[in-house]
Amino acid sequence: MSSPVPEMADRATACADRLREADEVLLASHIDADGLTSAAIAASALERAGIPFETVFSKQLDAEEVAAIAAKDHDTVLFTDFGSGQLDVISEHEAAGDFTPVIADHHQPADAETEFHLNPLLFGVDGSSELSGAGASYVLARALEPDGTDSRDLAALAVVGAVGDMQTSDGELVGANANLVEEGVEVGVLETTRDLTLYGKQTRPLPKLLEYASDVYIPGISNDGNGALRFLDGLDVDLKADGDWRRWVDLTDEERRTVASALVKRAMREGVPARKIDGLVGTTYSLVEEPRGTELRDVSEFSTLLNATARYERADVGLAVCLGDRNDALDRARKLLSNHRRNLSEGLQWVKSEGVTREENVQWFHAEDRIRETIVGIVAGMAVGAEGVDRNTPIVAFAEKNDEEVKVSARGTPSLTRRGLDLSAVMTEASRAVGGDGGGHDVAAGATVPAGEERAFVERVDELVGEQLS
Repeated sequence: MSSPVPEMADRATACADRLREADEVLLASHIDADGLTSAAIAASALERAGIPFETVFSKQLDAEEVAAIAAKDHDTVLFTDFGSGQLDVISEHEAAGDFTPVIADHHQPADAETEFHLNPLLFGVDGSSELSGAGASYVLARALEPDGTDSRDLAALAVVGAVGDMQTSDGELVGANANLVEEGVEVGVLETTRDLTLYGKQTRPLPKLLEYASDVYIPGISNDGNGALRFLDGLDVDLKADGDWRRWVDLTDEERRTVASALVKRAMREGVPARKIDGLVGTTYSLVEEPRGTELRDVSEFSTLLNATARYERADVGLAVCLGDRNDALDRARKLLSNHRRNLSEGLQWVKSEGVTREENVQWFHAEDRIRETIVGIVAGMAVGAEGVDRNTPIVAFAEKNDEEVKVSARGTPSLTRRGLDLSAVMTEASRAVGGDGGGHDVAAGATVPAGEERAFVERVDELVGEQLS
């Protein structure tokens, strides 16, 4: 068996061998789209290998959570999509004989070591843009597959995780992620096409598809429902069929070319930079075995569906959907998604109405209890580029977690990371300076800080970002 990421092959084999020695494995995973797909890939691999396991999820793997995992009294614990950043805590439990950790993660490792640690960053592969947690779990799954079996079908979930973790670069997955795509295409579970990169092509009515497509802001269309309708009315495209709005997936190839060409021309006429216009078209990824016109067909929409489950304490529902439940779990996930979209819309409107506070190098808002702490980072990302929110300045968002703690989420842009922004380092250092903890990726990171320390935290964040971007 050849590894999808050769640099990680030997370590993946060692991790797989350790799992085979276990009587039973505790599988612990993060709760976002990357975490859920990581767990599903690992669960499928363990089941195929005949290894008994139990699954638990956590929003944040802190010292208390690791202690709770240790108390479950499993000899072997497989951490997916987290664990590297908490390796200092995990290694203490390992040294005490509480459990043997096996880690499949892509976040920046803490200053500690363990033998069975599968992380792309340890092998010269970028964990922010080239391999996600689901990708690391997939590399492990390929090493764990029994003789005569083929686990490349799990590449579909790995790609959902990568896209959900915002790992597309210039409109496509790159590096090790591209190897995973290739394997998925080879076994017929993935399909790639060059198409508009707008979110919602499978499920959104055409006017809403354009209105909500704000990644490339086009004046008179983006965030303008009437403007989007006027734009479409001027094209030779039937907008409705049997009284219902058509979706992008319902159009013919010729109709898609008509809309795409007109959209590009409008963007040029409105003075949208050429670099932004290029971003309207990219590589899109579809799950071939899922029905057309559903949230599961397009990997971006699939990842959003997953985010809508675990962020509302129903990680079990997201995992079940990943593992193939297309009945009760999918129905429940769709209801959670509807609720999730409503909460995001209300959260975004609150940010637009309240505005953000500008520091020298960052901008921020404190939602208190008005936005759930599990979605405040998504809202912050959506707010970037809205009126009064600068697209070229990192944004920091606060929301109440409990009476003693505040959740922090920070978002940047690829152009800022190219200039030196590393929000993972910023969140880690600034949070620890006020008695909290944090981490993540260069473009998106988070932290938990004590309530009342927000002002001191922001001041430190502003200082650190200024140093990085100077």
